[in-house]
Amino acid sequence: MSKSNAKILLADDDDSLRRVLEFQLQEAGYKVLTAENGAQALEIFAGETIDCLITDWRMPQMSGAELLQQAGAITSETPIIVITAFGDVETAVEAMRGGAFDFITKPFNRQAILLTVEKALKYGAALAENRRLRRLVHEDFRLENVVGTSEKMRQIFALVERVAKTDVTVLIEGESGTGKELVARGIHFSGSRRDKPFVAINCAAIPDGLIEAELFGYKKGAFTGAMAESKGKFEDASGGTLFLDEISQMPLALQTRLLRVLQEQEITRLGENTTRKIDVRIIAATNENLTKLIKQNEFREDLYYRLAVVPIILPALRERREDIPLLVEHFLRKSAAKHNIKPPKPEREVFAAFYGYTWLGNVRELENAVERMIVLSDGESLSLKDVPENIKNPQTASENLWFSLPAEPIKLESVECEIIREALKRFGGNQSQTARYLGITRSALIYRMQKYGLE
Repeated sequence: MSKSNAKILLADDDDSLRRVLEFQLQEAGYKVLTAENGAQALEIFAGETIDCLITDWRMPQMSGAELLQQAGAITSETPIIVITAFGDVETAVEAMRGGAFDFITKPFNRQAILLTVEKALKYGAALAENRRLRRLVHEDFRLENVVGTSEKMRQIFALVERVAKTDVTVLIEGESGTGKELVARGIHFSGSRRDKPFVAINCAAIPDGLIEAELFGYKKGAFTGAMAESKGKFEDASGGTLFLDEISQMPLALQTRLLRVLQEQEITRLGENTTRKIDVRIIAATNENLTKLIKQNEFREDLYYRLAVVPIILPALRERREDIPLLVEHFLRKSAAKHNIKPPKPEREVFAAFYGYTWLGNVRELENAVERMIVLSDGESLSLKDVPENIKNPQTASENLWFSLPAEPIKLESVECEIIREALKRFGGNQSQTARYLGITRSALIYRMQKYGLE
């Protein structure tokens, strides 16, 4: 904030001091409003946008302490500087407890007050920026941004709005790209924890040996490389929400620890014996069938029921094709704003191609397709020629095969072994990425690797 834009309210019953300080602040480039008592200052404060309030501590009609309280009730984001000749420790403590930004005793020099005002304005600007960012976050992740008018989506909206008002544990199920994290953020930012952290962790993206430390934190020296103590995601999300994405990929041993956290609402850092109480809402998500994994002994049944207090199942895009026009309109506006261009109008043939496509990547794939079309289009409208080739001409299942079957008999296990070997090579040995690519669980992949002797 420039000095010419900053507006300062000065309240002091000492006429000479008020005039001198007003002159010094104006000379420094600030706009200054003055009041000769606390009541007058409060009236000005309530009717003006004030960037910094400077008030005497002892004034007639309304003291500095009362003004501090009343102004704070109007807005807590305007920094208040208290000046007084009675600069004892008790008064300073009372002022700071009342919400004062700083405390200066008389007599003070010009440089001291100007430096304090500059710091106060920077602090106020930071608060304003945080407020703006919070507002943007709430706008980005409000429930209205989970787009859809189909019957299935209306049912989802109704359920999400109800659970957002509670702290109940939620399990969001759906294919990749259906918007599970967006729904989780919508629940968080529509509930009472909206001003607290939303912390997301992808259970499949972190190696088994590190995920426990990531979640629970650790003490210095707890393991090789633990050079200093560290908080985990549970503590980072204190008071807010912890989103556990791809919960199906969490190792069984860690599932046991998570179950205890849900039951006891406390954690223990690695290397420590003391427990720490936590206040965290858990929202989990999965793109796999957990009941099937339970039968395969790859997921704990008791943990499932703890997580799925309220299950939310997101439909695939192909199951709600009637939402495609609304989604396209939404992504057109979003992408056009992102790239600072006027949103083009799609022609009817574009929607025909979209309706005929399977959308295995769901809403995420549709958004990427729309953005690509906007960036590459050179007209005011989108036509069939702008639609990506794979969407215009989806291949049949037989055309999608990258190999042809030989005339002589083959061993299915040998083919499976080679496919797994090549997939592991493609992803540098990363088991989680390989399992997702092959459409199987990580545990199933490890079983097959052991079966075929693959390292």
